[in-house]
Amino acid sequence: MCAAQRNEAAPTVIARAAALLSAFGPGDDVLGVSELARRTGLAKSTVYRLTRELVRSGLLERSGTGLRLGLRLFELGQRVPRQRDLRSAALPFMEDLREATRQIVHLAVLDGTEMVYLEILRSPDAPAPPSRVGGRLPAHATGVGKAALAFSPPEVTDAVIAAGLRRLTRRTIVQPGLLRQELETIRQQGCAFDREESADGVVCAACPVFGPDGTVAGALSISGWSARMNLDRVAPAVRTAALALSRKLRESR
Repeated sequence: MCAAQRNEAAPTVIARAAALLSAFGPGDDVLGVSELARRTGLAKSTVYRLTRELVRSGLLERSGTGLRLGLRLFELGQRVPRQRDLRSAALPFMEDLREATRQIVHLAVLDGTEMVYLEILRSPDAPAPPSRVGGRLPAHATGVGKAALAFSPPEVTDAVIAAGLRRLTRRTIVQPGLLRQELETIRQQGCAFDREESADGVVCAACPVFGPDGTVAGALSISGWSARMNLDRVAPAVRTAALALSRKLRESR
């Protein structure tokens, strides 16, 4: 391999910095240099050097002998147009849904093979969901994910299946054929259901939200205890909210 090929194959400084930031998982408040090196596969000397630069820029902060994500990342995240505009438009509809149902309301968008949660309105009467704002869950295992997949181009579903259908509970759909059948049913009904597929004891009704160009912008959902929530009763409320939000996005174009 020539020098040019080696340089092209080697990760760039930006790629290494991105790997360090991405090494922080949902439950990681503080990570040490050794753990960051282990998770990223980078040499400790490289981690030391890059984390110093990331601390200077505010993307990381020191906490004792470890490191945590910096406030600068939060500030930058708030400037993402897709998140900011969709979340702002959705909040009034989400608040109405929570008030009417006393359940948890989610807003999420599809990113690759996963759903990223932009907003979650919690309720004291509902269970603690497996999701969190800024967190990710596999699209095939969630109501919002199936709602988004059902109305996305076929190649999006193909990519999800190719990546592997990870099981989260005993009810998670992990057979490609069954997932495709489920998505076809969702296209016909206009609403997706999560029947304890992402968390035991928790069910969900979700509907797609369409952007100004008619493509899927995200999905809204209501989640609650399986023993207390009737999916057929709450589904019309979710569908109405998703349609109203889609109309608002279309009119604001």
